[in-house]
Amino acid sequence: MIARLLADLLVLAHFAFILFAIIGGALALRWHWMPWLHLPAAGWAAWIALMGWICPLTPLENSLRRASGSGAYSGGFIDHYIMPILYPVGLTRTGQILLGVLVLMLNAAIYAAVWRGRRDRTSR
Repeated sequence: MIARLLADLLVLAHFAFILFAIIGGALALRWHWMPWLHLPAAGWAAWIALMGWICPLTPLENSLRRASGSGAYSGGFIDHYIMPILYPVGLTRTGQILLGVLVLMLNAAIYAAVWRGRRDRTSR
């Protein structure tokens, strides 16, 4: 029971981390120290994805699921939980590239606004 609860909490934490890596830069508009947390998180998430690796949280979750008597899943967290949400059936490679570019552009725009806001405050 506890192992199952821990596995479920780990899934929630993993999903929150992925959301933070994608759009966490928006928090830098409010808190000037946020890029110190967001940029390494986004870098780690991008590195794992680009290298095709499995995040270290996935084997931990599978271990907890096995300990609880539930079956582990094959593949990674992204394949099991995120892909069905982010990549619906029929999504092409071009669509995936467009989504990736959209995420990069979104974060670039957010950090440009952060930088501009800081520059404006220091020039006053």
